[in-house]
Amino acid sequence: MWSGLITPGPGGVGPSLALRALAITPHFTNLTLMLRRHFACLGLIVLGLCGCTPRETPVTAGIRTHTLLVGNAAEPGDLDPHLASILTDQIIINTLFEGLTALDEQTTKPVPAAAESWSVSDDGLTWTFRLRENLKWSNGEPLVAADFVTAWLRALNPTFAADNAWYLFALKNAEAYNAGEITDASAVGIHAPDDHTLILTLERPTPYLPALVSLPAWFPLNPRNLEKFDALDQRGRPWTRPGNLISNGAYQLASWQPNARIVLDKNPHHRDAATAQLEHIVFLPIEKPDDEERNYRAGQIHVTFNLPVTKIATWRARAPEQLRIDSLLQSNFIRFNTTRAPFNDPRVRRALSLAIDRALLAESVLQSSRLPAASLTPPHTGGYAAPDTVKLNVTQARTLLAEAGFANGHGLPAIELMVRNDEIMPRLAEAIQAMWKNALGVEVSISQAEQKIWIQNQQTLSYTICLSAWTADFPDPISFLELFLAGGSYNWTGWTNERYDALLDQAAVTGDESKRFALLHEAEAVLLDEAPIAPLYFGAQTYLLHPSVKGWTPAPLGFRRFQLISLTE
Repeated sequence: MWSGLITPGPGGVGPSLALRALAITPHFTNLTLMLRRHFACLGLIVLGLCGCTPRETPVTAGIRTHTLLVGNAAEPGDLDPHLASILTDQIIINTLFEGLTALDEQTTKPVPAAAESWSVSDDGLTWTFRLRENLKWSNGEPLVAADFVTAWLRALNPTFAADNAWYLFALKNAEAYNAGEITDASAVGIHAPDDHTLILTLERPTPYLPALVSLPAWFPLNPRNLEKFDALDQRGRPWTRPGNLISNGAYQLASWQPNARIVLDKNPHHRDAATAQLEHIVFLPIEKPDDEERNYRAGQIHVTFNLPVTKIATWRARAPEQLRIDSLLQSNFIRFNTTRAPFNDPRVRRALSLAIDRALLAESVLQSSRLPAASLTPPHTGGYAAPDTVKLNVTQARTLLAEAGFANGHGLPAIELMVRNDEIMPRLAEAIQAMWKNALGVEVSISQAEQKIWIQNQQTLSYTICLSAWTADFPDPISFLELFLAGGSYNWTGWTNERYDALLDQAAVTGDESKRFALLHEAEAVLLDEAPIAPLYFGAQTYLLHPSVKGWTPAPLGFRRFQLISLTE
């Protein structure tokens, strides 16, 4: 009835002339007031409805814009592939760059990446990799075989002193060149006869080479970009900053807000650009798992890096389909600084190792999310079976400590256990502290450090004992055992043993897998007996995954190809 009275006037807005005429007479004054009140109330209702509409969360916005929000636990130290040694740094670097091969997430076997194929000579010493056609850098420049050569020689350059140079020591003369024993770079076993072929000559047969060349130390780098920023032989140059970094991976660096976020955009020049469904990836350095879990519940991230062990039971009951506990080829252990007394005595080290109840740690502190470790090397590491020798034995531990002159802990100097200030390590340290006190009478204090300091103190042997961990780079026991070679880049214990080194050297030239594994088994037994480390538990990645994330499979090495991931409603 009233619809005819509010039709637009000739200008398209406002009440009609008929309504104006009706409003002139006193008879219609009350009606006019009623209409005004009616439309005022209607406006309030509309505003109220708008105010009640749920605000779009970053997770739902990410689904709409194909932007994956990923918790990454820590601020990267550097995005230089030759300097990164931490898993959280390497996850980002593996997304920005790719090597000749990549590792399949589930099988951990090498698959073609920048190289489309490879072959090996009968003696196992010469490998030929054939690059894909039309490879490009993120700035559109052609990527050629010589770019790999430049990058590898940079990593081996003794002036540059790359932390990860040792990964390339499989190449003939690489170690000697890195040590400065030879100065002719052309003597290193790398040859690029044309733009699409790389020939690698090795020191000794390396059957796992196709997996090895998937690691960041083997990534190509754009030589013109390195020259521009004077980064061919100098560390810490700004070539890895947004606007400067040129990479060859499926994604490229868009922005980096320190301690806030790193944003990667899809690389339009990558070979998978047409099929990759994620347009953007945002890595968030949320150090505390409790904060990560709260952010996940609030719709701030699609994937957490971790989940507090105290929340595992809750999520098992609340939303088990979003809880993920994936096996990780990782070993968690205590490092002893063997250059400091009393830990220069293997009896003291082994006594402390034998007094740890690893099963109790796994069950109580870790909520049965990890397996207790009786060795360094985890199960399912390329078919290798480690010696199962480090088990709880308080009686033997007390005997060894007494033989070393510290019965019931008497006479021991102050011992400080350094841990990273994360969600798990301090809790583990407190449990171990109590075990050593109760079983051996040993008093231990605990110090916490942020990740960068925790790493630096290990590298410089500025600690007494510390909790540490190592995640395999490729599925072979040598990825763990090589850590403790004399002079090794990651032998942060100061321990050396000629027998151990000799066994690893012998294994390196042994082609028969069963004989090679037997030599590695014997070497690991030496390591565990000498105890520069005390194994604690094997790794697992415990995290939360939003149901919208598709194509996310377990990855025992912690790396994944994000171009295979998608987001759906």
